[in-house]
Amino acid sequence: MPMENQSMSTPQEPDVVIVGAGSAGIGAARKLLASGLSVMVLEARDRIGGRTVTRSFKGHPVDLGAHWLHAGPINPLVKLGFERGEPLRRAPTKGHFHVRGKPGRNAQRAALDRAFDMADRAMTQAAKARDDQAAAKVLPAGMGPLGKRVAEIHGLVSGRPLDEVSLHDFPSMEYADNLFIAGGLGGYVARLGKDLPIRLSTAVHAIDWSEQGVRIESTEGTLRAKAVIVTTPMAVLQQDAIRFAPALPNEVQQAIHGFTQGVYEHVILHWPDAPFRGPDRLATLVGTRRSPPGLLTRIDNTPFHFFELDQPHAAHFDRRDAYAPARFAREILAEHFGHRALHHVSVMHATAWRNDPWSRASWAVVPPGLAAIRDVLKAPIGERIWFAGEALSRAQWGTAGGAWEEGERAASEIATKLKASG
Repeated sequence: MPMENQSMSTPQEPDVVIVGAGSAGIGAARKLLASGLSVMVLEARDRIGGRTVTRSFKGHPVDLGAHWLHAGPINPLVKLGFERGEPLRRAPTKGHFHVRGKPGRNAQRAALDRAFDMADRAMTQAAKARDDQAAAKVLPAGMGPLGKRVAEIHGLVSGRPLDEVSLHDFPSMEYADNLFIAGGLGGYVARLGKDLPIRLSTAVHAIDWSEQGVRIESTEGTLRAKAVIVTTPMAVLQQDAIRFAPALPNEVQQAIHGFTQGVYEHVILHWPDAPFRGPDRLATLVGTRRSPPGLLTRIDNTPFHFFELDQPHAAHFDRRDAYAPARFAREILAEHFGHRALHHVSVMHATAWRNDPWSRASWAVVPPGLAAIRDVLKAPIGERIWFAGEALSRAQWGTAGGAWEEGERAASEIATKLKASG
């Protein structure tokens, strides 16, 4: 539902302008306000949250974008959630394992676990080498027949096939100790952004830093500020959606254009009689010609399930009609459980973040040989322009927690600089 512009305060010449009201922008705004600085957040969409958004289906809140709170011990949204008394819950570590539609034997499950362990050890060890390469090149041949499945799942959570993912960057992902939040991650982020000074439906198209401070041109006019934090996704910046005058330094432009489009989409299923028990469990289905790239079952102990799409499948659907992802999900599930088991399945929605004009991707992916580009973008430009967002996070890339962390980092640096300059 569209939100009205929030009116906590709307200074015409704030200390800091923040471009984007996603997790990074909200985290940055809260940090700056707490430091005593004035802030204005400009958001192109008619809502806050960016790629974290929760929507109601049949009376249940379901996330369309980010859903997991990864890496609990280092995730700032987890720490903040516990402090606020938010309804966090631990993600189960044991998932479902089915072979041709039936629960797999313990030996079969153990074989998959061994293949994952072999792959993770091989990539972690190989990443210690100085020279970078594609993560796929170091996968061990001894993983057995389930090795292909392991590579596919790692490709799903990486946003690209492993031959397109930096080995040096890959092990920085931390997926231990995950959590979910009742009511959806999008709902949580929206609560954190409540009452912040945000102008919605305001797209920034130019940032002038040729003189003292910055001048921000948007669809709603011009703002001047001492500094700006740009949280716009890399895939959008690659399209020159924001013009910088003077142009950004070459190494910064190269870093922005070094990322590739990470893709991770949901087909949201309502399947009340699904053959899965227990909330929030991942399901691995093997033994037939095709398997779901990913499947999260009984979300929040409801009849809703996420049938996940990786980049190769999503790219294929871009050349087909809007209902192709839904048909694909039903076809794959029918191969495993039979058509009769799908009698009560309803496809509620299929996401397309890769085509959303304000996202153009689910997250940013670092290709082989370019692991340093995240750090390049952390350096301020002219002491007036800071970048922030999940693309800059090493340990939590691709996550709302990583975006929040980077928003707070940029805000802390700006607060220190502005206070030092009086």
